Amino acid sequence: MKLAIFGTGYVGLVSGACLAEVGHDVLCMDVDQAKIDQLRAGTIPIWEPGLQPIVERNLAEGRLRFTTDAAEAVRHAEVQFIAVGTPPDEDGSADLQYVLAVAEEIARHMPGYRVIVNKSTVPVGTAGKVQERIAQVLAERGETVAFDVVSNPEFLKEGAAVADFLKPDRILVGTRSARAQERMREIYEPFNRNHERTLFTDVRSAELTKYAANAMLATRISLMNELANLAERLDADIEEVRKGIGADPRIGYHFIYPGCGYGGSCFPKDVRALGRIAEQVGYDAPLLRAVEAVNERQKNTLFAKLADHFGGAGGLAGRTIAVWGLAFKPNTDDLREAPSRSLIEALWQHGARVQAYDPVAMDEMRRLYGPRADLALASNKYSVLEGADALAICTEWQQFRAPDFDEMASLLQAKVIADGRNLYPPDRLRAAGWHYYGIGRPERPQAAVP
Repeated sequence: MKLAIFGTGYVGLVSGACLAEVGHDVLCMDVDQAKIDQLRAGTIPIWEPGLQPIVERNLAEGRLRFTTDAAEAVRHAEVQFIAVGTPPDEDGSADLQYVLAVAEEIARHMPGYRVIVNKSTVPVGTAGKVQERIAQVLAERGETVAFDVVSNPEFLKEGAAVADFLKPDRILVGTRSARAQERMREIYEPFNRNHERTLFTDVRSAELTKYAANAMLATRISLMNELANLAERLDADIEEVRKGIGADPRIGYHFIYPGCGYGGSCFPKDVRALGRIAEQVGYDAPLLRAVEAVNERQKNTLFAKLADHFGGAGGLAGRTIAVWGLAFKPNTDDLREAPSRSLIEALWQHGARVQAYDPVAMDEMRRLYGPRADLALASNKYSVLEGADALAICTEWQQFRAPDFDEMASLLQAKVIADGRNLYPPDRLRAAGWHYYGIGRPERPQAAVP
């Protein structure tokens, strides 16, 4: 099929490339000429495992193209995907200006029947707003053109988005139009060869499902972090608790790893947006507020542990802290709302200097913060330790899981680790003379460093 995708950000680019990979003829449209030029040259602006070769291959074979011409994109295909950003507004609600702007562009140029597919994460009721905006523009044109608006939310994990798209758990399509259903079945037919993965619902249920899924996962993380903080005060080991509850098939092991908080482009934004949606319909949702509040507090955990070790926040002034991991999770360079940023900014605020290393997020760190006298970005995980008073671990990259502790000890000024991802066994490190502070792990207090 011929498909058009508006937006070449994370969702649009992954969706376009993967739909081309299974054989569709995909034209991606974006208003950013520099980005389009970059993509036409086969260079992708995001770091996502497996995406680069798919883009290169489908560009070379002509199934994937890029344009800044909206009219060309609308003419190209009967099915039009909207995959632009929905950044949070000042009150936390999703900003729909870009979604509605694309709807207007489609309405201005559509020559005949079109299926307009909301791929962006949008509040419940957005399909109705898109429908109204398109109908308004068509009326201004003085034309009657048939169209359907469909909700088709994405469920992609950063760092595993290509695999998630090509081998989806489910494909959710919100529409009651038989004509639109037929087009969507045809698009996703290559993904259903093994078994039927496509679920058809009404539009509003599909829109809510995306927010519900992210709110559910964020709730599991915040609950586990709450339990970890409680475990520390009860001298219990949250890792043992995690294994005990994860063995229950009703709970399972997914998203019950305690840590220094969640970040990224989805969970924080979507939990807040769902809370605003609840407010707009007059429903009080205290659990959603609590999930967000626990997460914001959890992002301060590593700073608090370092401050306690050095005798208070004032004891961090003049110290150098090494940081392993900047991205909010492994296999991405995304620093949006990353726990590392909360830690680093708090350290700066209290007069500490930061030396940081991340396998892929260094350029993004430079872009966000620019040159600073209190920030040094290192070339590898060991050089970042040189002369540092402590190490903080914010991201569980594989290369951090089995380091050479003897080499680490030779580079650090002191054997201090604040581990925000519980990568190491506390007893073993403490037996080797390390001051090791995990999340919800039993701690045997040791003398603070003067």
